Amino acid sequence: MKTVLIGNPGKFSYAMREALRTLKTNIKFSGDDVKVIMLTSSAPNEGKSSMTFNLAKSLTESGKNVLLIDTDMRKSVLVGRLQAKSEDGSEIMGLSHYLSGQQSIDDTTYRTDIENLYLMFAGPSVPNPTELLEKKYFAKLIKNARDCFDYVLVDTAPLGAAIDAAIVSRHCDASILVVAQGVEPSKNIVEAKNQIEAAGGKILGVVLNKVNMGKIGYGKVYGSYYGKYYGKYYNEYMEEEEELHKKHGLFGKKKEKKKKASKKDIY
Repeated sequence: MKTVLIGNPGKFSYAMREALRTLKTNIKFSGDDVKVIMLTSSAPNEGKSSMTFNLAKSLTESGKNVLLIDTDMRKSVLVGRLQAKSEDGSEIMGLSHYLSGQQSIDDTTYRTDIENLYLMFAGPSVPNPTELLEKKYFAKLIKNARDCFDYVLVDTAPLGAAIDAAIVSRHCDASILVVAQGVEPSKNIVEAKNQIEAAGGKILGVVLNKVNMGKIGYGKVYGSYYGKYYGKYYNEYMEEEEELHKKHGLFGKKKEKKKKASKKDIY
């Protein structure tokens, strides 16, 4: 197996790291039968590919062996975004090479210089990606990957642009929808969910991406990666704490209020 060097692995801010940790925990508690996970979106430019890579990288930090498969054989950006280069200077082979019968799984799967992280890039763009994904070769790839890795993350083309994700979802244990804040109307997101379920796929959850966290107490904009309900839980928690502080005078002056003898003060 050859090695690729990742020139731009990216950096995690504290907020991003915490959000990814929450997402990882949710995935782990989904059960040990959830190993092959598809990530897609309803439209382009929602941060799906970056999310997939960052989640894969985060999972490796927990000691997991992770394979990321890029199935977007229409317009993949992963090689350029990661500034990936083959260690020996040769051309990087990918999924389209394998599905068209030109190369083997071993020839198109790469070890990276990030410990425990493996990649299969999309390869050159092809005119018939849907037909290639429906071939027996893709099913064989997923079966082999399931046996060899702790997690397999599958990045797909947006559902609003192609039906590929619905086909891929049939081979996966679960799917995650990546939704950028304020980009797509809710009906498009629901339609993407319905397409996956109609194809027999299971929705694991939604990741709300590119979130403006300034409105919920962080004081600035964090443009990335918050798991579903993360901000909601934080808001609810803070509101409850504030109400308790007002009611019972915690961390401040206690209210001069007589209490009825029949009630106990839990504080």
